[in-house]
Amino acid sequence: MKKLENLTWSPKWVSHLGCIKGCLDYLKLNITDAWLYGATGHAFIINMSEVVCPSSPTAWKTMKLFELGKNIGYHIEGVFGFKSDQDFAGVQKQAWEHARQAIDQGFPCYGWELEVPEYYVVLGYDHVGYYYSGPMCGDGKGPKPWQELGGTDIGVIELYSVKPGKAADEVSTVRQAFEFALEHAQSPDKWILPRYKAGLEGFDYWINSLQKGTAHGMGMAYNAAVWEECRRYGVAFLKEAKARLKGATSTLFDEAIEHYETVTRHLKGGCQLYPFEEYRSKESIDLDDKSQKAVDMLKKAREAEALGLRTLEKIVSRLEGR
Repeated sequence: MKKLENLTWSPKWVSHLGCIKGCLDYLKLNITDAWLYGATGHAFIINMSEVVCPSSPTAWKTMKLFELGKNIGYHIEGVFGFKSDQDFAGVQKQAWEHARQAIDQGFPCYGWELEVPEYYVVLGYDHVGYYYSGPMCGDGKGPKPWQELGGTDIGVIELYSVKPGKAADEVSTVRQAFEFALEHAQSPDKWILPRYKAGLEGFDYWINSLQKGTAHGMGMAYNAAVWEECRRYGVAFLKEAKARLKGATSTLFDEAIEHYETVTRHLKGGCQLYPFEEYRSKESIDLDDKSQKAVDMLKKAREAEALGLRTLEKIVSRLEGR
């Protein structure tokens, strides 16, 4: 067995970023959780299905995260494919070879759905397959036969390595993160899949589904936890960016912090109404006083989100002149 010692995922509701953070920590790259969430834009996005499906946080085209990650000093490369690909067995082999080569060189890897439909850090390998760490197996598990990766009903294979890179300047990093968040909020086809919406329309999907009684039970709890985590780190990123950039943008950062603190507070209320451990096995949400409270909270979160997005636009405009 070949293993990278002291490598593990960083437990996060956004398992994708939790795995990247675990890899960054292994590489001893001094990048805070807030800087990772914010600089990739993930802290300020939302993706939602019509029925608040648990797939919402991961079912969007995430390639931009890789590009923006370069701004803060790391580089991701690897293999992506579908079970429906003509040479899927070849894609599985390519992923297996990529992981082994990277690990042999001391570079950490992570991949999709080595256990449940989440992301997992690849700790190492043996002649059978992958050893991994992530949701529901933080202490590690394996081997996962390499010929099984991507062979689920979802049928997606992702296997990436993480390597150090040269960070961009901080003004460009912050501006590009906000530009992506603003673009993502418009639900463009290049980022958003059919039957999903982003930005304020994503909040509308969420609210409408709760009002109609079509919201998925686990999806409600999971989405609340994911997007609360994102906005919480978004607030921390805004504070960190304000401290790093200083100057004429400080007042605008204060304005954005206030709006996103409001969003976070109301999403946290949703987490308290629908705790994940209680709702993880439920398929529906009852129409009752609790769901009405959640609707009210989400409406307030949406209002603050709209103001927050407008403030991000102002910050981008100000940074374009620097």
